[in-house]
Amino acid sequence: MSFFDRIDAGRQLAKALASYKNQHVVVLALPRGGVPVAAQVAEALKAPLDLILVRKIGVPTQPELAMGAVVDGASPLIVRNEEVIQFAGVEETDFQKVCEDELAEIERRRKLYLGDRARIDVAGRIAIVVDDGIATGATTRAALRATRARKPKKLVLAVPVASSESLEQLQREADEVLCLEDHEPFGAIGYYYRDFRQTSDREVIDALERCAPAPAKGEAQ
Repeated sequence: MSFFDRIDAGRQLAKALASYKNQHVVVLALPRGGVPVAAQVAEALKAPLDLILVRKIGVPTQPELAMGAVVDGASPLIVRNEEVIQFAGVEETDFQKVCEDELAEIERRRKLYLGDRARIDVAGRIAIVVDDGIATGATTRAALRATRARKPKKLVLAVPVASSESLEQLQREADEVLCLEDHEPFGAIGYYYRDFRQTSDREVIDALERCAPAPAKGEAQ
């Protein structure tokens, strides 16, 4: 058991990222589980916290098996896992239907978590993408590619724990990858936490409010 809970994991991760303190950083969390981890990092680095809303596109008959992932944005980014699509015999119409359902869920979460708040501009900044762990890496890959398209100065992936195989595959997607520990065989992310209870919507909203960017000069408080 590597970490007590996500807050413990976030504090340990923040120590490993200490060199980024007071730099032009924005921390981007994958909700919901990545938010408590990322909030600890954002607070330690004195950086604002924002979300990358990404959803796994699961095989219709096996929703836990990722055949791709989708990330929100002006033009949503879709990452396909062609091997899984072919292996599972998924028709294109079925793929698109699951994708549409996940985009609808992304929109629901954006309104719930952020309301009318604009996303933080990462262009020219150090973007640190944080989750509570990486198993297959499908959603993480989509999140990194979507963030890269927003032109950060540097793209960093930071996680407490990950599958060794997935971590190796993600090295080319970021400028720096920081993982406190990796394992193979990996199993599930929850195996490495004593307390891995589901993160609530309320916890996500509270963390975003706590780590919101400071108002610009002249802007109402």
